[in-house]
Amino acid sequence: MLEKINLLVIDDDDINIFIIKKIVEKTGFDIDMVSKSNGQQAIDYIKHTLDTNGKLPQLILIDINMPVMNGWEFIEAYQTLDISAAVDLYILSSSVYENDIEKTKTYASVKGFISKPLSMERLTELIKPLRM
Repeated sequence: MLEKINLLVIDDDDINIFIIKKIVEKTGFDIDMVSKSNGQQAIDYIKHTLDTNGKLPQLILIDINMPVMNGWEFIEAYQTLDISAAVDLYILSSSVYENDIEKTKTYASVKGFISKPLSMERLTELIKPLRM
């Protein structure tokens, strides 16, 4: 039996979270999705998961523009955590600024930039390698 995939979505837009949940359901994969509305909540969630020996997300989708702690600040904080597990981080943003896309490439821990809205095909591409 294939293992359940843990997905963390960091986005302050409830509509976007709703859309991603629907896409997750349509993929047919066994995915446990957790959403946090800013980077600080996500860092707290990951720290708690580490402290309790829980299962870390294998895939994290990060919006850039959020209150409290934005996507870039989240990545900076995430990189200071002692995480040995393989976690795929992607920026998921509606930003059309070339500098945001280029900035994504400066983080070794970030695998890429995805423009909103997320499609079922793109999510499937991200999930498939995690199921191996």
